[in-house]
Amino acid sequence: MKRRNFNALLAAAAATGLLGPTLAGCGSSSSSSGKGSDTFIIWDYESDDSAMGQAWARAVEIFKEQHPEVTVKIEEQTFEQLQKNAKIVLTGNEVPDIMEYNKGNSTSGQLASQGLLEPLTEQATERGWDSKLAASLQTTARYTEDGLMGDGDWYGVPNYGEYVFVYYNQDMFDAAGLSVPTTLEEFEAVCDAFVAAGQVPLAEAGSEYPMGQLWYQLILAHADRSFVNAYQLFESDVDWTSGPVKQGTDKLVEWIDKGYVASDSAGLTAEDAGTAFINGTYPMFVSGSWWFGRIVGDMAETNWDQFLFPGADLFPGSSGNLWVVPTNAKNKELAYDFIDITLSDEVQAILGEKGGLPVSGDPSTIEDDKTRTMTENFAQINERDGLAFYPDWPVAGFYDQITSAMQSLINGSKSGEQVLAELQAAYEEGKAEIVVED
Repeated sequence: MKRRNFNALLAAAAATGLLGPTLAGCGSSSSSSGKGSDTFIIWDYESDDSAMGQAWARAVEIFKEQHPEVTVKIEEQTFEQLQKNAKIVLTGNEVPDIMEYNKGNSTSGQLASQGLLEPLTEQATERGWDSKLAASLQTTARYTEDGLMGDGDWYGVPNYGEYVFVYYNQDMFDAAGLSVPTTLEEFEAVCDAFVAAGQVPLAEAGSEYPMGQLWYQLILAHADRSFVNAYQLFESDVDWTSGPVKQGTDKLVEWIDKGYVASDSAGLTAEDAGTAFINGTYPMFVSGSWWFGRIVGDMAETNWDQFLFPGADLFPGSSGNLWVVPTNAKNKELAYDFIDITLSDEVQAILGEKGGLPVSGDPSTIEDDKTRTMTENFAQINERDGLAFYPDWPVAGFYDQITSAMQSLINGSKSGEQVLAELQAAYEEGKAEIVVED
């Protein structure tokens, strides 16, 4: 794969008056020549050795076999580059034919609402993408005219997914004579046993996402799909004083008080929590599939495994990033063909074997036991429409609000009621900026 200098495209945009003086001053360098119908350009930001990188490399090979007359250029970007500058670059004519882009209201939704992405609804129906993706996976692919996910036209297509589950140290469980819990009550009994033995059960991080995701998972243990649609998609109002939000928050406060979470975890990062679990400091780590490869490599000498958070039918998670087609792309039909290939059985099988959580395919064909379990669990969640996205997605800036709230709960500086009142205020303010009442 070849890395292309993103500054060249910014310079081109500056030359056409698309950029102000600040961005125009970023500098420039030579870029590839203008493309025609015989050149197909792909932008992505996955590493070559990741599950996605390996699967997509095979997709490119298949594409070349099907289109031998086409020259394929794979131009690696970075997540930060596209996050900051895609809106500017896609306004011009020097755009890729297809690119990887992040899902959500403030990313793909924003580009879609500005007319910078090609609608894919017709292709999704004709090519059967809509039948390959579970309903919760389709949520991140569809956006309204205002850029809100979950409804309207398709503007992107994912081919992999991600979700949150429980990693556990089997050696520590065995030493304590404990079994994998299957209900929330059993999970609490396991935690109580570890606490009684002087062991904090959960690796946690208050300064980044893990604690907020645990809070959301406990809310989801008391929720159904209607709550998720209210919270994430604004289909109805969210009750912050009773029901799932109050029940989940009360349960988290109880867990903190009972010692399930270390008192010094308020200032810890996700890396701190993950590393502590890997090193055997804690027996359990509630986090996402994005840790799987790291844990496989770093805990090769440790007996560890995984299980779905017990007592819940809904889990934090979503599709992976999207393949999107810029409105100004010159080779849209080729882009549609490439998306087709990434959803093919062969490419999906590679994703599965490498731990990339394919959106379709047969997990039973995966040879590695742990990878197969993770993928089968993901398939099980999709079958019952169990992905509930992430707690900070609904409104801009909510991640920081949730992080601050979790730190306050761990430190005991605020009660659950105080934290929920502050979160409700931030949520409602952000919602009012997005949703215009009729």
